[in-house]
Amino acid sequence: MKIWVDADACPVVIKEILFRAAKRTETPLTLVANQPMRTPPSKWIDSIQVGAGFDVADNEIVRRLGPGDLVITADIPLAAEVIEKGGQALNPRGELYTRDNIRERLSMRDFMDTLRSSGVETGGPAALGPRDRQAFGNALDRWLAQNGPGRG
Repeated sequence: MKIWVDADACPVVIKEILFRAAKRTETPLTLVANQPMRTPPSKWIDSIQVGAGFDVADNEIVRRLGPGDLVITADIPLAAEVIEKGGQALNPRGELYTRDNIRERLSMRDFMDTLRSSGVETGGPAALGPRDRQAFGNALDRWLAQNGPGRG
């Protein structure tokens, strides 16, 4: 099993949690981004820089994704593609996207896009706080315990 990170928008604190977990559990971790990414020296951590453009990083993740792999992303359409391909998707706030909840998330995203395009100020997501970081770390640990090296 492998962890892929939609790294352009992934918060630094989440990347740091991922780096520590990858080293600790010897789980391959790859950051995919449109820009160069700095990663700590480790045989378990690497990065792929893709060309600029809409969904280029997302498409690269989906292309390389294997069944059961985990993708870290807040991008709901990417999460839907990951689930469709047999992977799992976890957002930086610790919410695991599933076949059961992804349709609802896509509908809400589309609804909010419609509101914004009609001029309604919807604001952005709240800043990532300590509870979010803890929820993410706990969800990642659960995934690693169930799917990490020597499992699955």
